[in-house]
Amino acid sequence: NNINSNNKHFKCLTDAYRCFLSGSRPDRSAADVAAVMFGGLCGLVPVQLREERCTEAEMICISVTLLEKITSSLTAQSLPVQLTLYSEEVLRVLFGDMNLMEQLVSVTYCSAEDQIISHLAAKCASAVFAGGSLLCSVLCLISHFDCMCFLPLGILGKLVDTFDCSLCALCLKLLPEKNEDCLDSFAHSRHWGTTICLLLDLLEVLSASSLICGTRVCLKSQRITHIRSAALLHMISCSSEGFVKKRALLLLKRTVLQKVGEDWALGEVLSSGLKYENFSSDMSMLAQSVLTAVDNNWLHSVQVEPAAFFGGTRHTKMMGDEGQKPDCVMLRAVSLILLKSIELHIQTAGAKVDSATEVYGYLQRLWGFLKRYCTQLTEVTHLCCWISLLFGEQDDDMMEAAKAALSIFLNHRLRSGLDDGAAFAAACASGCNPHCHFVLLLQSISFDHSILLDFLISVETCFLEYVLRYLKYLRDNWQSFIAACGGISVSGSLTASSADVVARSALERKPEDSSLPVLQCDQTLCANMAPLSEQVTFETLTKTVFCLSELRVVVTRLHTKKLFPYNPSSLLKLLAQVENSYKQSHLQPFNKCRR
Repeated sequence: NNINSNNKHFKCLTDAYRCFLSGSRPDRSAADVAAVMFGGLCGLVPVQLREERCTEAEMICISVTLLEKITSSLTAQSLPVQLTLYSEEVLRVLFGDMNLMEQLVSVTYCSAEDQIISHLAAKCASAVFAGGSLLCSVLCLISHFDCMCFLPLGILGKLVDTFDCSLCALCLKLLPEKNEDCLDSFAHSRHWGTTICLLLDLLEVLSASSLICGTRVCLKSQRITHIRSAALLHMISCSSEGFVKKRALLLLKRTVLQKVGEDWALGEVLSSGLKYENFSSDMSMLAQSVLTAVDNNWLHSVQVEPAAFFGGTRHTKMMGDEGQKPDCVMLRAVSLILLKSIELHIQTAGAKVDSATEVYGYLQRLWGFLKRYCTQLTEVTHLCCWISLLFGEQDDDMMEAAKAALSIFLNHRLRSGLDDGAAFAAACASGCNPHCHFVLLLQSISFDHSILLDFLISVETCFLEYVLRYLKYLRDNWQSFIAACGGISVSGSLTASSADVVARSALERKPEDSSLPVLQCDQTLCANMAPLSEQVTFETLTKTVFCLSELRVVVTRLHTKKLFPYNPSSLLKLLAQVENSYKQSHLQPFNKCRR
């Protein structure tokens, strides 16, 4: 009796299919047929059916074939009234109560080794969204992302344009805006992790297409990463799957850095792409979502996974335990997302931003987050070390972080009304002093000008943009640079911070209307106050200027021989001006410098 009962699962689907072919209503209820179809797609094949050689693949095939027949017949309006009502009830149960779309997407991608099943599932998904065979092609294309870089831009644009509504429906279904309970319950389903990673890949393809197609008007499907950024942040905080959190963080990081699609050899195309009309407002929307989440303690809810090692993933006690290292890819991603969001917020909000208090508050939250996982940062006495410590292994991210920190500092200084000394002290207290960042960068590469030359030539980092902006600031703020050199020795150790000296002299010069926490910074920095070391200042300053001088010489030589990839005139002019500033400081004749 049990065998006969279980055989009815398979017969239920074949009988229902025959009924649709003949235009008659199946004997089983719509709910029963929907339950059997869902079980078949989930691979829930009864043991007795397996014994009679009814495989999981066969159950999936008959399930998706029947589902496609139902949806295509409804679209064609070729069914009798009673069978139409029956079909609508089947779909309501499957896509309403059972959330079958998630399973369809999973079958499409996870059955890549069985091309027939993958094709049937993709074809069925396209029928459900009434997109026809071309949407099926979109789903298949997205399952092979390496092909995206070979598509002509016109074809890619038309492909996305044709299925904008269908793609929006798919993405927004899996990434709800307000119903967080829906996202939370979805997170506990069987194939949630796989489905979400596929969704994130799709979002990156769509975001990249908005930049590489070069159109002035952006489709809604291409803006979903920005529009649903709050939902992505919620996903990161609520997910128990480490790879999902990491993948979502990397998507947001690439989005704020305008590097979506960089893994598909699209870097050169993206860098020259035309920004669409609402690009600035979309980036502002993303930045605001991040800062709002941080205000609501998002950083406290982000759990960073242990770093992977050769043997797999290590599941141990607490992150602070001896020998336990955090995943620095995640730490760097969180840091860059917040830094770029602060930068974008300041740039777009302008004078409306109370930058003195807001920026300091966001950075303090970031330090608290990083110190929870990175023991190195808990031991430093000079917060400006954090960029070189956290990003030292990733040149492109380190340059992005330094550039964002420089932009934050310059905008902050412009609107704060503080003089150089007070601004410098506050910058050190918040870990955003551009002089310290630059000197520590040079110290991390042993003041080797050839590495700087590699950075200048490389298209993988934003070093040229960063160094040009920094050298302009250095040229106009030479005395604060000398003070910064007093806090860093050439061996890499930190002396009594030069901010101590400058902060002490700035204690009665703080403008009354400024809200920068200079007094608080002074109390902290001046606890172990010591006189500025002239020897340390000289050694660090000399090493730095000599490195830049050597860089100027080699770039000039390459440019003269027409071997440099671009016109470095602006760079060479700034480097020469830095040398002149050094000579005029009268610390020591420049021609006596020694490495």
